[in-house]
Amino acid sequence: MAASISLAGKVALVTGGGRGIGKAIAKKFAEAGANVVIASRKMENLEATAKEFANLPGRTIPIACHVGRLDEIENLVRQTESQLGPVDILVNNSATNLGQGPSLAATDEMLDKMVEINIKSALRLVRLTVPKMIERGKGSIINICSVAGVEPQPQGMLYSFTKAGFIMMTRSWGREFARHGVRCNAIAPGLIQTDFSAHFWKDEGYRQDLETNQPIPRIGQPDEIGFAALYLASDESSYVTGQTFVIDGGMTA
Repeated sequence: MAASISLAGKVALVTGGGRGIGKAIAKKFAEAGANVVIASRKMENLEATAKEFANLPGRTIPIACHVGRLDEIENLVRQTESQLGPVDILVNNSATNLGQGPSLAATDEMLDKMVEINIKSALRLVRLTVPKMIERGKGSIINICSVAGVEPQPQGMLYSFTKAGFIMMTRSWGREFARHGVRCNAIAPGLIQTDFSAHFWKDEGYRQDLETNQPIPRIGQPDEIGFAALYLASDESSYVTGQTFVIDGGMTA
């Protein structure tokens, strides 16, 4: 797939791009010729990833950004446009999961933080980038959601709530922006082997249950999400918008 899809001349912005799923997506984009800005709070992770990708066809530029802060998001978009040009592909990948535990233990502070990172950051980035996509009559937004937004995650009410909301935002943006040439889709991964999901895949009981009962009896890998994002970013998916691609080994089947 990577050899047949070209993103040459495209500018992509990937939040949470220093590791895990975001890193895998950024790599697929750079391999396909896109110039990519990767953003997250930890500059050391971003710089290490950019160095790793240095010989790929597309440039990879690290920019530190706390997506919970409006001024830093504004600076991220400003720096991206200054160094590469307006954004053609926006990947909203940054997320947090503070509320693991009984739903009655969820606090106002947990809710506010989850909405700030998982929902509000994407809304802000869309507001800052989509108007210029509309001006040019093209663009692709890819939201990294979760199967927790399709079926409730045990002991994860707040995470499930924000991801379900994110899926609905995707559908709304997909319908609204399509007539302007801008597409919006989501990817809902199941359990993928990243640092973010280590709480689950390092749990022997959880992992054994998954490997026994899931139709594809293994944990997914970040590259498998990267390939899906590459398709959704490309012109090959020009007839696709407002959709949620579930990639979960058949877990929700």
